[in-house]
Amino acid sequence: MDRIPSFTIDHTKLQKGLYVSRRDLVGTHTLTTFDVRVCRPNIDTPMLPAAAHTIEHIIATLLRNDPEVSSEIIYWGPMGCMTGFYLIVKGHKEPTDYLHKLIEVFDRVHTWGDAPIPGASAVECGNYLFQDLAAAKDIAANYLTTLHTCTDQNLQYPT
Repeated sequence: MDRIPSFTIDHTKLQKGLYVSRRDLVGTHTLTTFDVRVCRPNIDTPMLPAAAHTIEHIIATLLRNDPEVSSEIIYWGPMGCMTGFYLIVKGHKEPTDYLHKLIEVFDRVHTWGDAPIPGASAVECGNYLFQDLAAAKDIAANYLTTLHTCTDQNLQYPT
């Protein structure tokens, strides 16, 4: 079997950051998949699944309701390894095209107040009690530091 492209990245060199994981042509449209890497693989403690679930709910809702990008959003969800998220968008995009938006939405997670977590009810979610807002806020705050100080090593996969 062919190795999938994400398994060809040397995860021992991968830093927290925002990377283009792949681009796919679907019909006449290009889809860009971003690797939103919030933890250094095999070094940092991975996200707790309940915290990733909370971030997923909040950021998916924010992106899909944002007039600037909502028409481009295809998918937002966590990686199975719990070290980041995948963001799939319409168009041939670069990390710098979404850096400001990810700063904005991770800041919203970090500063989330007493408002309910979007979609966190038995009617809307298959595991609605599986949430950890405090841990989600900590992850967001930590990742914001990376987003605010990005260099090429945080925006281009290591070679």
